[in-house]
Amino acid sequence: MMSLLRLRKKKLAPAIEPVASAFPVLRDAEIAAAFAGPRSAGDFYDSFRVSPSRVLFGLLDVAGRRKENEEILAKAQSVFREAGAQLLAPPDANESDAMTELCLQLNRAIIEAAGGVHSSPAFAGCYNEDLGILCYFNSGHTPALVRHAGDISELGATGLPLGLFALATSEARLIAMEPGAALALVSRGVVEAECKREEFGLARVEAALRTAQLTAAREVCRSILDDVQHFTCAAPIQDDITALALLRTHPS
Repeated sequence: MMSLLRLRKKKLAPAIEPVASAFPVLRDAEIAAAFAGPRSAGDFYDSFRVSPSRVLFGLLDVAGRRKENEEILAKAQSVFREAGAQLLAPPDANESDAMTELCLQLNRAIIEAAGGVHSSPAFAGCYNEDLGILCYFNSGHTPALVRHAGDISELGATGLPLGLFALATSEARLIAMEPGAALALVSRGVVEAECKREEFGLARVEAALRTAQLTAAREVCRSILDDVQHFTCAAPIQDDITALALLRTHPS
């Protein structure tokens, strides 16, 4: 996977560079992300292990163009990794409380880095490998979709986008990921991709997830992105096109 940001030492300007960085290896699960087209807008994704049984991941969509948002993106990744590890590393950590606090810290960091209001929809989740449970918040982001046996659930917004109000928070919720289940999360650029003034929409993301072969998380991402590219008839892409997938495999 490609990590979009490399943090510099303090007092140096942050830079956005594709740095080779593998997503964590999970027990009886996989996580992956992929994107299509140039990286010119504000999508940012990351995933890393915070404890022997917990993996944190997130997708952030910062308003504006990437070259104008370098400081915000760098600050967001720094807080996401540092606060996420601190809050979720203890074995007895309450995941709901920790995710709510992480949301608060990310929100404050974005407002501080932007010097004021800067809309930044975000979805973040903590996957517990021991329990097969996902604890998440959705701050005004495109809904995530979870495919279970014969059904797809929508994980809609649990709060306002980050970067709007200093004290705003998002409720943290729990969902069980049964063996064979898959979560798909896409950026706004996916659902708003157009062909002849018709948007791709979340329904087409759901259709792609419903028919995807759940053999690898990256293949779920590619299935969605391929459908988007075919839908747009190779029209120029104006926004970042990003997909992230979490797949819980059957125990080996």
